Amino acid sequence: MTSLTESHESGDIIRKKLKEVFGYGQFRGNQEPIIKNIMKGRNTFVLMPTGAGKSLCYQLPAILSEGTAIVISPLIALMKNQVDQMNALGVHARVLNSTLSRGEANDVKKQALEGKVKLLYVAPESLAKEENVEFLEKVTISMVAIDEAHCISEWGHDFRPEYRRIRTIISQFGDVPVIALTATATPKVQLDIQRNLNMEAADVFKSSFQRENLYYEVRPKQQIKKQLVKYVKDRKGQAGIVYCLSRKKVEEIAEFLSVNGVKAAPYHAGLDAAVRMRHQDAFLNEDLDVIVATIAFGMGIDKPDVRFVVHYDTPKSLEGYYQETGRAGRDGIASDCLMFYSYNDILKLEKFHKDKSVTERENARLLLGEIQAYAESAICRTRQLMNYFGENFDKACGNCDNCCHPKEKFEAKEMLSLAIQTVEQTGERFGMAHLTKVLRGSKDQYVVSYGHDALDVYAKGAEESDDIWRSIFRNGILLGFFEKDIENVGVLKLTDKAKEFLREPFSVMVPKNHDYSNLGEEEEIAREQVDTKGYDEALFSLLKQLRKKVAAQKGLPPYVIFQDPSLEEMATTYPVNNDDLLQVNGVGQGKVMKFGKEFVALIKKYVADNDIETAGNVIIKTNVTRSKDKVLLIQQVDKKTNLDELAESRGGSFDKLLDELESICFSGTKINIDYFIDDLLDEESQEEIIEYFLESETDDIDEAMDEFGDEYDEDELRLVRLKFISDTAN
Repeated sequence: MTSLTESHESGDIIRKKLKEVFGYGQFRGNQEPIIKNIMKGRNTFVLMPTGAGKSLCYQLPAILSEGTAIVISPLIALMKNQVDQMNALGVHARVLNSTLSRGEANDVKKQALEGKVKLLYVAPESLAKEENVEFLEKVTISMVAIDEAHCISEWGHDFRPEYRRIRTIISQFGDVPVIALTATATPKVQLDIQRNLNMEAADVFKSSFQRENLYYEVRPKQQIKKQLVKYVKDRKGQAGIVYCLSRKKVEEIAEFLSVNGVKAAPYHAGLDAAVRMRHQDAFLNEDLDVIVATIAFGMGIDKPDVRFVVHYDTPKSLEGYYQETGRAGRDGIASDCLMFYSYNDILKLEKFHKDKSVTERENARLLLGEIQAYAESAICRTRQLMNYFGENFDKACGNCDNCCHPKEKFEAKEMLSLAIQTVEQTGERFGMAHLTKVLRGSKDQYVVSYGHDALDVYAKGAEESDDIWRSIFRNGILLGFFEKDIENVGVLKLTDKAKEFLREPFSVMVPKNHDYSNLGEEEEIAREQVDTKGYDEALFSLLKQLRKKVAAQKGLPPYVIFQDPSLEEMATTYPVNNDDLLQVNGVGQGKVMKFGKEFVALIKKYVADNDIETAGNVIIKTNVTRSKDKVLLIQQVDKKTNLDELAESRGGSFDKLLDELESICFSGTKINIDYFIDDLLDEESQEEIIEYFLESETDDIDEAMDEFGDEYDEDELRLVRLKFISDTAN
């Protein structure tokens, strides 16, 4: 690296280059001391929140130094974005990753060897290739920047095994300074990163994690699509990101928003690279308002004017959540961060780890516990986040839902005293899950094996729930009575404040947690079964009564008229005319013509009697079946195409074809598949199955399978059910 003159040291040349290349008159936060530290050739560790200008910390030293700076980044989108920005500023930057052809990669290497490339962005997977290591050993390297350094830690929210090899590889490049940067690192993750990169002696620069311009809010996952449409439409013309848990959900929500008049597009790793780039560029160029993306696939888009970030699904960790919300308001202007929360999401995420090792499952469980606590707690959101990242923030931010709409508080002096005594009596060696079991009098094998069932505090808190005790411990952490052991994740230690409190207790008021479940005593069992009702239950009950009456008149089972999900959606969207009713999932023109009149009349009266607002921007539209594809499928069935062959020609399974046919049929369109069933089952068998569905109160296939045992397989029962509904209801 180029040695520095005193003028460099004073910052004159650095500030001059800042203005000349980037157009900025001054640095932000710790940028200047970080840059000076790198320019001295010292290893540097940077913890800086998203949007605070981390990239400048290695871009400016790279420009001022001889040779090429290697930037290791896991995000292809971020690489492209930064390379485009650098080239637009007149700085020669290139990428070396899997998106390049062999010829393009060779061209990049040639330019780097000739000393023409100032910044070379490399994916960790590309860095690990032997041919690339050999190439980089020949390049004059000014420094190595490791972006998203939390990926190196198994305790980080986006652990990448490839990052573990970085230290070994870059050691082959000689004595070059290394800068590791992350926007999300708890004290434990920071320690893990430094150890893995052999950077314990590095100079650490830690900026505040507070983002004063961000408003944090958590809402229960009820009527979520209705809420989402209203939320996005209230911000019409503003740029926003919606995060979902799966690629399938990303596609669904992007299409759902588009159908409802929002300029939106999907973005995830499963899309073709060209499609991803097209959607990214459209978002950056303001041709799109909303990008819908997976939580797992970091977008890495450096767009300063993102005004809102929505988590449609509960994120996997607070680190991930903080980084994703950090993509809002990078320009410092007020922006919103909304999370939709459901405990069911926590259960789903836990299932993702069921096949992992015991250690990985335990790590994931602890991370999910933190996000659950954040969502359910009524304490200042900013305060919780700051504490999680090891930053002392002892006041309310005044800019989150918990601060703006505070919950009722209760006296916690006695409970806190019990909690402190439990930590003390168990030797300050356990986490809140074990401590809670001790307080509640659990006969858990570990409680018994440690002899904790013989402690004075054992079962002293049996009358309170697990949730209450977890809340007490978490409040105790935020109030400075407990501190987390960095080396032993989850373990709580007592502070001097806690010891003083035991000697002289004083009043401690803590807010009641949010109750997103309305669960009773058997919370853990109930939670697995509960699915938060987002519909008008009174209207749903009336619709069920009407369905039963119509079914009796027609001599049909109620489910043949409309299925429960359709009634639930009617009780959510209040369709007051046939056009609105057609938008309901499972309701086609046939159903509307045959049964719609009475149902619309009931809903119309209910809306009027209860003075319900049905504003157009809240009534959601759905696009469950693409009409063109639906027509083609019906035409193929009308031509009596063999269904097995039809499934194969459509590139899917027979099961998927049945899903499509059922969707069409259950919406009210008649489908004649007698030609296929007649070859499969004799007339007597068909009549037996039809008689079962005619007399049954449900069309549930699992119940039908139980009834018939091994006599018929699932596909046969589904096909005859489809024939029955088509013949009787459509």
